[in-house]
Amino acid sequence: MAEEPDPDRLRALEDRIARLKAGEADRPNPKGDAINQGQLAWRMVIELVAGLLIGFGIGYGLDALLGSTPWLMLIFTILGFVAGIKTMIRSAKEVQAQQAGDDTPRDEGD
Repeated sequence: MAEEPDPDRLRALEDRIARLKAGEADRPNPKGDAINQGQLAWRMVIELVAGLLIGFGIGYGLDALLGSTPWLMLIFTILGFVAGIKTMIRSAKEVQAQQAGDDTPRDEGD
């Protein structure tokens, strides 16, 4: 028949499992960092493309209304590009501030 398990050995095993789980929780997850970097990259790409598309849309619409093709479209597309770049820089500063341990992003003269 089966013998009764030794309670001291069981407690020692439970303590060892608890220590290993606690150590595992303290270890950083490198896969999580890669996901965060990927999300940041996509966020910046989307911000740039959105700025371009919005600028192009406004310029095209104004050109259609005023008949000044293609000048307003070019001007607003360039302005959209500049706005996208500014937004990307602001996002990078925000991420840099979070990595430095400061949760409030700094707005340095933007």
